[in-house]
Amino acid sequence: MAETLKKGTRVTGQDRNRLATDLRKRYDAGESIRALASSTGRSYGFVHRILTETGVELRGRGGATRGKTEARAVAG
Repeated sequence: MAETLKKGTRVTGQDRNRLATDLRKRYDAGESIRALASSTGRSYGFVHRILTETGVELRGRGGATRGKTEARAVAG
């Protein structure tokens, strides 16, 4: 179900289940929510909601956090 869905189109029933399964596989394989949203033509929020509905454990945000940077500056 890699085809782009028309923005705003309601996805229900079997189509929603297929999309959820596809998104979950791709997310588990390492794709980001933003990449999934872009490739399907859906919003970040829609993809996030679908993933949480299917029980996916979402990854944390990447990159350094402010806390780590400040702690390193103080220590150094």
